[in-house]
Amino acid sequence: MPKRKVTSRNAAQSAVKKKWHGNKVATRSSARKAVKAKARTTRAKIPAKIPAKTAVKTPAKTRTRPKQSIAVSHHREEDFKADGLRAYAQYRDLGIAAATSGLAQAHVIRLLPPCNPAEVSKLHYHDVEFQMVYVLKGWVKTYMDGQGETLMKVGSAWTQPPKIKHMILDYSDDVELLEIILPAEFKTVEIKA
Repeated sequence: MPKRKVTSRNAAQSAVKKKWHGNKVATRSSARKAVKAKARTTRAKIPAKIPAKTAVKTPAKTRTRPKQSIAVSHHREEDFKADGLRAYAQYRDLGIAAATSGLAQAHVIRLLPPCNPAEVSKLHYHDVEFQMVYVLKGWVKTYMDGQGETLMKVGSAWTQPPKIKHMILDYSDDVELLEIILPAEFKTVEIKA
């Protein structure tokens, strides 16, 4: 059989792959057939009743996510409520907890002026899977265990790993934060000094 002239490197590589690919496929196919045949004969030898000690465990069920719906929230001043975690803050619920059946929570937090360190600066942690904060307006000075003090300004964002000890040290009179947390319901633990 006459050799074909290869005009490019890519064509040459394709020709080499095609030439050798056929042999590998044939080898793998016969090896698979042998393994499958062996598996069939091995299964046939398993007794009908398996003692409790050697029972085969069934795979764990996969966790299904709750049904989600659309959540739309438009800014309205009357939606800021003083019914959240902190007495010195107002919260605007964005409807995410209801839309995700409790999978996540998102709200805008408006910290009320003036900042009172005696009330605000309490070391605590949240028993959450995920927490992210984004500064919409103003600034906030935080402390996080292992990070130290950080000044967060408009456009700053940070995550707080699960159960990280943290606190707010100070904030501007106009600060607003977007906070996203998983799950929607969680426990907060204050750490006594």
